[in-house]
Amino acid sequence: MGTLYVVATPIGNLEDITLRAIRILKEVNAIACEDSRVTRTLLNKYDIRTPLIIYHQHSRSDEIVKRLKRDENIALVTDAGTPGIQDPGGKLVREALNIGAKIVPIPGASALTAALSAAGINANAFYFVGFLPKKQGRQTLFSEIAELAVPTVIYESPARISKTLGDIERFLGKRQIIAMRELTKKFEEIREGSAAELIDHFNKHKPKGEFVLIILPEL
Repeated sequence: MGTLYVVATPIGNLEDITLRAIRILKEVNAIACEDSRVTRTLLNKYDIRTPLIIYHQHSRSDEIVKRLKRDENIALVTDAGTPGIQDPGGKLVREALNIGAKIVPIPGASALTAALSAAGINANAFYFVGFLPKKQGRQTLFSEIAELAVPTVIYESPARISKTLGDIERFLGKRQIIAMRELTKKFEEIREGSAAELIDHFNKHKPKGEFVLIILPEL
C-alpha cells in the first residue's frame, strides 16, 4: 500500500514552502491538486516535474485510491495552504485511511495560523468558522458566535467583505475586528477597527485578495 502525503503549500509568497515539502513533491509518483495552473506555478519555481492528478470537491478519488493500492506514493496539495482546511482534502484522507494507506502530514503555511500569529491577541483558544454560509444557517451561526468568549476566525472573499462586516455589526454589535488581506503577498494589509470603520475603509479602497477576519469577543 502506498503513502498519501498531505503537503502544505504557500498561501501567497512562493518562498513559504519547506525543504521537506519540496523533496516530497519531487519524490512521489504523482501530485493531487485542485487547479493544475496554480500548482504548476509553484512546481516550476522549484523545478519539480512530478505528474499532476486533478482532485477537487467535484471530482472523484478513484484514480488516486487505485494508485495507492498499487503501492504508489501520492502528494495531496491545495491551491494555497494546508489541505483539509476549508477544502475537500479531508475526504480523500479518510478514503486513504479506509483502504489502509499510510498518511504523512507535511506541515507548513496556513492562513489561519499566519493570521493569528500577527494579530497580537491571546490565541490560546479560538473558534474557527472558515467561510460563512451564504444564506441558510448564517444568522444561527452569528448567534452562536455572540455567545463565545474567545476570538472567532472567518475567511471571506473581497466581493462579500462589506456584507459580512455589516452582518457582524448587525448581529454582534460593536466588536473589534482584525481584518487581514493578501497575507504574505506584495499588498498584504492588516487593519483593526469596528465593522463600520472597516466598511468605510474598504469602500474607499476597493480590496483585492482573500480575507481573514478575527472577531474579538465582547469585553
